[in-house]
Amino acid sequence: MKKVISDERLPIKMWLDDLEEGALEQAKNLANLPFAYKHIALMPDCHQGYGMPIGSVLATTDVVIPNAVGVDIGCGMCAVKTSVTEVSKDNLKKILGIARGKIPLGFNSHDEAQDEEFMPLLDEELHLVKKSYRRALKQIGTLGGGNHFVEIQKGSDGFIWLMIHSGSRNIGATVANHYNKTAQKMNAKFHSTVTEKMQLAFLPIETKEAKDYLKEMKYCVDFALANRKLMMDRMIESMEEVLGAFEKDEMINKSHNFVAWENHFGKNVLVHRKGATRAYKDELGMIPGSQGSKSFIVKGLANPQSFNSCSHGAGRKYSRKMAQRTLDLKEEIEILNTKGVIHGLRNVSDLDEATNAYKDIDKVMENQVDLAEIMVELSPLAVLKG
Repeated sequence: MKKVISDERLPIKMWLDDLEEGALEQAKNLANLPFAYKHIALMPDCHQGYGMPIGSVLATTDVVIPNAVGVDIGCGMCAVKTSVTEVSKDNLKKILGIARGKIPLGFNSHDEAQDEEFMPLLDEELHLVKKSYRRALKQIGTLGGGNHFVEIQKGSDGFIWLMIHSGSRNIGATVANHYNKTAQKMNAKFHSTVTEKMQLAFLPIETKEAKDYLKEMKYCVDFALANRKLMMDRMIESMEEVLGAFEKDEMINKSHNFVAWENHFGKNVLVHRKGATRAYKDELGMIPGSQGSKSFIVKGLANPQSFNSCSHGAGRKYSRKMAQRTLDLKEEIEILNTKGVIHGLRNVSDLDEATNAYKDIDKVMENQVDLAEIMVELSPLAVLKG
């Protein structure tokens, strides 16, 4: 831990010392919530989000906050270690070409609905999910845009790894937006001290609305996992079409946008992780850098002060628009080319996902040595982005 701020109702415990003012103000809002529990934990990749900073952890005693999970419910990472030890640049390009035909990127979806066997089981009580289900059948197995990626990597263990970062697509956004608006209306009725400007409208846990949110949120988390799993299967298919059959380990999966009941400091609380990874003792997870920097397979250290959490990535150094205005396209392309990474950085509009749009991943990892232990270091070879 780097520092503790003790001027608010609850302490703010920080695993970084370069926090922007907007994110600090949001963290102070969290610390002053009447139902926040014990302290607020800010991970080393923390930066400003909507309502709650991305890269933070909040525990509450009797409410759930949809905006403290965020719009992309269940967004997370998965990784698979293969038995492959080398892939030539020509073969990497062939693999990416085949994968583009199997995995729609960005705003694209499948032309046809995918088999329902890929989907989580649908409960009749999930009213919003049911309305989005048909569309979700065309979105399962699709990457999405922004910072989502599919990456082929070389591990320090000598093996080729696959890593995917993606979420719940439209179905998660539909659930998140609906329940955030519901919470805003409820809070206005009982004149809550949580102002609209804070963007932290809450649902009291004993209400039907809160119970419905938790059920639909859980489905979105399951859908996001199913989405990553299908993409992973199709990436493996793409590799095997080029390289032939190979062995692969069981997939590691970690969500970083969710809320769950957990026991901390002797009390059952709702832990909201927004851009933060659960890191229980010896639990495996992933911490990616940018598309031009290292990623890591890590093992959790169960630090109680972080509510058993660690960072979910490097964290943004610049906002998307600031990166596009500030960074030099030629320089960013050269960084990737020098490292031999096959990438899709072509235009100024792509600079929001350039290497220098993100914090230094080595510094981020150094700041959380008490949260997660590095097991494998992964270097990027080729990347697909939306």
